[in-house]
Amino acid sequence: MSGDGSRCHNMNYRQENRPLVFNSYAKVNLSLTVLNKRKDGYHNIKTIFERISLSDRIILKLRRDSKINIISAAEGLPKDKTKNLAYRSAELLQKKFNINKGVDIKILKRIPLGSGLGGGSSNAACVLSGLNQLWGLNLSRDKLARLAARLGSDVPFFIYDTAFAQGSGRGDKIKPFKAKNNFSLWHILVVPEIQVSTPLIYHKWDACLAADRRFSGLTRRQYDDKILTLGLKTESLSLIAKSMFNSLEEVTFNLYPGIRSIKEKLLNSGVKAALMSGSGSAVFAIVSSRREAGLFCRKMRRLNRHWQVFPVRTV
Repeated sequence: MSGDGSRCHNMNYRQENRPLVFNSYAKVNLSLTVLNKRKDGYHNIKTIFERISLSDRIILKLRRDSKINIISAAEGLPKDKTKNLAYRSAELLQKKFNINKGVDIKILKRIPLGSGLGGGSSNAACVLSGLNQLWGLNLSRDKLARLAARLGSDVPFFIYDTAFAQGSGRGDKIKPFKAKNNFSLWHILVVPEIQVSTPLIYHKWDACLAADRRFSGLTRRQYDDKILTLGLKTESLSLIAKSMFNSLEEVTFNLYPGIRSIKEKLLNSGVKAALMSGSGSAVFAIVSSRREAGLFCRKMRRLNRHWQVFPVRTV
């Protein structure tokens, strides 16, 4: 494996004792279909991941001792460092490979927490990939992805240097694919001041299914992801727009009507399609160009000054 691992991408070539600096990119789910609950308590899903340009910054610096030190001014990160995915990534490698080196992990946050954009998972993947270099482990990308799956369902996606990928199992089985001519989508991304608990949303999904066995059918797409992947490979915005889907939307919208309102306002503003990412709270829309993304972003910011609104693209 080349040293940069995920695109969490290394922004400078390492010189002796110089920090490694990474962009830790967010993701959206262009589709997300919940299939069933597994015996291990997780859920089998089918999803199409897209890596987007919104990113945190991760800076790794080798320590002379074996301490793992998290440095961040971001509000909302777990105060218990053992619940921080970046810390757990370093600890996992340290214990598995008997590493006696340490690391300072500086996290500059820009991806909103609890938004369904995978910020914590992306940070974890960057730490795995970065420490693979910094500690000289020389692990293959597939080996890193298997380790990543121990940390969280979305983490393996960020290990692979891919703009798009199919995810299956609990989202940890990754099949990267390349769109035609490095095709890139433009989006408006809207994030309200709401942090959504993914376990809570899946718990509510299970409760709805227990109450009404038809619920599973109502929250499954009527066709598979072949139309969406065809749209990506043929650069067809119309195919992509009509095949975007998220099984968790209704559950999240019922708990947080403000998230439903964002999707409705985006659609009423004239975008091609809009969808909640993951279990929420972020909602994104497809637009035709960078210029159009800027115009729609200004329109959405005028509607609610408490929303974070970003123009983003595929990376």
